[in-house]
Amino acid sequence: MKLVLSDIGKTYCAADGRQVAALAAIDLTIEAGSSVVVLGESGCGKSTLLNIIAGLTPPTTGTITADGRPVTGPSPKRTILFQQPSLLPWLTTVENIVFGCRLRGERGIAGRLRELIAMTGLTGFEHAHPSELSVGMAQRASLARALIANPEVLLLDEPFSSLDTIKRSHLQGELVTFWQRRGFSSVMVTHDIDEAAAVGERVVILGGRPARIVCELEIDLPFPRDIGSPQFFAVRTKILEQMRAPATPPRPASSMETP
Repeated sequence: MKLVLSDIGKTYCAADGRQVAALAAIDLTIEAGSSVVVLGESGCGKSTLLNIIAGLTPPTTGTITADGRPVTGPSPKRTILFQQPSLLPWLTTVENIVFGCRLRGERGIAGRLRELIAMTGLTGFEHAHPSELSVGMAQRASLARALIANPEVLLLDEPFSSLDTIKRSHLQGELVTFWQRRGFSSVMVTHDIDEAAAVGERVVILGGRPARIVCELEIDLPFPRDIGSPQFFAVRTKILEQMRAPATPPRPASSMETP
């Protein structure tokens, strides 16, 4: 699914009545099957942008289309994984994962379910309730629930921030594997430079107040990426330099080729 955001802006009304601009003049095209990471400091408007793409929040200005059709609300074709787990407490792990599929009357999901249980490391906890899971395990179950629906667009709002380094790295790799295998479009927001460099084909950096796209970087490194390699370090350094640079008007995407 191809997403096109044109001149997107978002303004909120603060508690004291002031109008606060969160986003301004966002022009972004996400090609079908691509992996884009939106990177920026905490509180810069990344999650707001993701909610607009998901159809959960309307933009104040501008338009967004999905395969040429206006986005006017949520759709099962665009699945979002939030920063905090959102499991139903009265359902087991398996029941939570397949909940949406059963609501839509989907069949033939047993194979996908087994694959996702193994991928997310939830073997042995299939029949546990959310209260019996750690925060990290609950988030892994939420990821499995998002993937089992075979979405055309997977939206991720810092989904691995609650995981330890080993689990986080593992699921980043598995996410990339699923993205390559299934061909959905992936849009992740994060403030973690290493995560952006590990999973993104393109990194979009937000900056300023209100937030604008200040830089787009193409990452020309093959997957899976070796985070200990000199090439990965060069990519990480380039991203860091761009994030530290003063906010400037948007620039065309530049390519970060493998040294």
